Amino acid sequence: MTQHKYDGTRRDLVLYRIETAKEDLDAAKLLLAAKVYKSANNRAYYAIFHSVSAVHALDGRAYKRHKDAIANFNKDYVRTEVFPKEMGRRITGAEAIRHASDYDDFYIASREETEKQVAVAEEFIKLVEEYCSQRLDNAETVGSDECT
Repeated sequence: MTQHKYDGTRRDLVLYRIETAKEDLDAAKLLLAAKVYKSANNRAYYAIFHSVSAVHALDGRAYKRHKDAIANFNKDYVRTEVFPKEMGRRITGAEAIRHASDYDDFYIASREETEKQVAVAEEFIKLVEEYCSQRLDNAETVGSDECT
């Protein structure tokens, strides 16, 4: 894990949320390897959620409810094709699987399904990292305090 000094800027918040997403992904991979599928689904979803929150932080937005964060991400970034529409569907699916894993007493998570959730989280983190890096670099280039 890379240690960062955070000053409390918007940029710092974005980087912190991406780092948190990566930690969640690492936990999901460990849980998958240990065959603890429901918990791995939970951590994969949280990797996605923290990535979504990093994107929202670029524009100074935060949401208390996951439902609102995901809905606004889909509205502002998926429907406008900043992120692929297929990724929006995968995020919604990951949210449903996390909910079932956490709250449905009779839900049985499979290895294959969990592997897919971890792969979606990994792919999404990469997309978010590229997008955020580009936005942050552009803000620095033009001298904007958009992300500070």
